[in-house]
Amino acid sequence: MKQAKRYTITAALPYANGPIHIGQLAGAYISPDIFTRYLRLKGKEVVFICGSDENGIAITLKALKEGKTPQEIVDYYHELNKKSFHDFGISFDIYHRTSSEIHHKTAAEFFKTLYDKGEFIVEESEQYYDEEYHQYLADRYISGCCPICNHDAAYGDQCEKCGSSLNSKDLINPVSTLSGKKPILKKTTHWYLPMQKFEPWLKEWILEEHKHDWKKNVYGQCKSWLEQGLQPRAMTRDLNWGVKVPLPGAEGKVLYVWLDAPIGYISATKAWAAEKGIDWKPWWQSDDTRLIHFIGKDNIVFHCIIFPIILKAHGDYILPDNVPANEFMNMEGDKISTSRNWAVWLHEYLEDFPDKQDVLRYVLTANMPETKDSEFTWKDFQSRNNNELVAVLGNFVNRTLVLTQKYCEGKIPVYLEEVADYKIETIQSEIKSYLSAIENHLNHFRFRAALNELMGLARFGNKFLADAEPWKIIKNNPEQAKQILYIALQICASLCLACEPFLPLTAKKMAEMMCINTKDFSWDDIGRIDLLKSKQQLPKPGLLFEKIEDGVVEQQITKLKSNQKLRKMEKENIQHKPLIDFNQFENLELLVGTIKTAEKVPKTDKLLQFTIDLGSESRTILSGIADQFDPEEMIGKQVCIVANLKPRKIKGIESEGMILMAENKDGKLSILSPSDMIEPGSVIS
Repeated sequence: MKQAKRYTITAALPYANGPIHIGQLAGAYISPDIFTRYLRLKGKEVVFICGSDENGIAITLKALKEGKTPQEIVDYYHELNKKSFHDFGISFDIYHRTSSEIHHKTAAEFFKTLYDKGEFIVEESEQYYDEEYHQYLADRYISGCCPICNHDAAYGDQCEKCGSSLNSKDLINPVSTLSGKKPILKKTTHWYLPMQKFEPWLKEWILEEHKHDWKKNVYGQCKSWLEQGLQPRAMTRDLNWGVKVPLPGAEGKVLYVWLDAPIGYISATKAWAAEKGIDWKPWWQSDDTRLIHFIGKDNIVFHCIIFPIILKAHGDYILPDNVPANEFMNMEGDKISTSRNWAVWLHEYLEDFPDKQDVLRYVLTANMPETKDSEFTWKDFQSRNNNELVAVLGNFVNRTLVLTQKYCEGKIPVYLEEVADYKIETIQSEIKSYLSAIENHLNHFRFRAALNELMGLARFGNKFLADAEPWKIIKNNPEQAKQILYIALQICASLCLACEPFLPLTAKKMAEMMCINTKDFSWDDIGRIDLLKSKQQLPKPGLLFEKIEDGVVEQQITKLKSNQKLRKMEKENIQHKPLIDFNQFENLELLVGTIKTAEKVPKTDKLLQFTIDLGSESRTILSGIADQFDPEEMIGKQVCIVANLKPRKIKGIESEGMILMAENKDGKLSILSPSDMIEPGSVIS
């Protein structure tokens, strides 16, 4: 670990083709936020960089599936994800975009510099091509059987089961993930980075210099890649969406997304520095800057091998000092899957748990997959909230403030050292020991352990208050009782400052309860016994956290299972539901209705509310399709509905039926409608 004057902290750029889920938050965003907030409290110069990855085939595929332009896709998800990060207190200094002009210019200049230095080789090769979609296939859009471990869902560039680096042509029985069909090989020309040229340097830099300070899971994966031997990798792609290759005769070609995307950290820093009116170069080109990349394990090879090669080849940039990548977080006994909707999306979580961002931050940090995969369950979420946040941290702060209201008229007592019958130095020493442990863990990227020490400080506060028992001595020795509360209040203030990196919204709430301006203090002030001003009038305290009941958790588990998209195709075999007899089918009442009104349900992202004319009556029906259909476009359409479902209240609105939809394997919905206009209320038989 080198001495640093400043820190450049980056978090992986999420693709702007879908919302953010809890696995991503736990894997790549909470840890850098904790670390950055800690550095700021330490008074360090730091910039925290992130943004939307808006180039590459992943975006064009999403646009193709939804019948939209790539720009429409990235605009929507950039804003949605930017808001989600903000709502959860992720304190980026800038959340930028790789579709921006400054990024395209920066990435193109980077490529041109490497080209002018002769770092690329030009090769004609045969690449997989999907004839149905008229599209060359990026490695990630070819799947097949891994030749190393026989995993049947390996990607064209990497097997996520065994971690082996692959060439798409190595796959056994390759198929296009676009059409599901076997692609053909077609000739094309690209610019390649001969990574094997840098292999000796990488072995020295990673395997020797970072043998002891990089996490074992990161070091191990890099070691595996280097032992297999590096191969040339194409730095351009046949695509119309992305950063254009800045060379004559390169029409229809763009930069490879893993050349383009990491440069997004640099272009974002340029944009941030321009807004601040400062020079961006020290943050990327000065030896006294410490560059740290926070990512998930699927991005290790790109941030530890490919991007460092690019930086080294350029020559003007510093290299990452550390890449503390996390493993994956699973959920309820299964891998998080966006295609199956087996996920908890951040924007939807806040609909069900408003103002409980820090509860999720706490649980995800406590279960952070730092060196191996971890798991999120709703029962554990409930248990940690009730038994730790409520019973330990919340209990100590609430009891202290309530007793202050009761015995001190809500005012912070005056400290009288001669009255206290305990040594304040002992209290301070205890607080400092917890602080030192937290600091040591954060410096080594052990966020779970750091959080545990924070809760240890809260437990110490609880024990101090319980042992001192001011409620027992208030009658006979009121001054002594007030001194106990004074110390307890100062422990609360230290907790408030120590909580800020981990639970920023909770720290803000605590600061308001204790009338403390946290901006007046730094990390090293934690443990002082004068953080709070004597005689300060405190407001009536509220609860920091509230219990989560069994019913709430059961509802989330039910919702998760009901929202999970069925696997309609598994290895080309359609999965059918169990057979039913004719009498069961006859019990369904299927009718045709005409949509009269349609509008979004307030404070939700997916729900649309419809008024449907069934001829003899009108029905109110809610449907979670707002992410695919605009309400204005639905008015006047005829739909098929299940009319004899029991009414169900959703968000306080009673829904009286279900609109029937067809869903393809990619999750795109189509309305089931009669081929010709028909009288509302007509029976489907």
